[in-house]
Amino acid sequence: MKAFSTLTLFTAITLLGLSLSGCGTTTGSRTAGGAALGAATGAAVGSMSGNAGKGAAIGAGIGGVGGYMYDQDQKRAEQRDRRRDRRQYRNNTYYGPAG
Repeated sequence: MKAFSTLTLFTAITLLGLSLSGCGTTTGSRTAGGAALGAATGAAVGSMSGNAGKGAAIGAGIGGVGGYMYDQDQKRAEQRDRRRDRRQYRNNTYYGPAG
């Protein structure tokens, strides 16, 4: 029974994290969101080994780094899209924002 409840908790946290992962628009909010998701996942995984606090701390660190890396990737993609749109506008092939 304990394995089922732990699996259910882990699945719920994962689904919540996936649904909230695209909510941030600034570096701080994306990093904080990643840290919060990492802490929750780390606590869930750590509780399986009997040390939820340590798991939450490690998860928060990893999640924060992941959120920051995601933010930087999104910023590069936005810059790439703006450059493409400017190039198309100059060449009279601009049909509106992509997406």
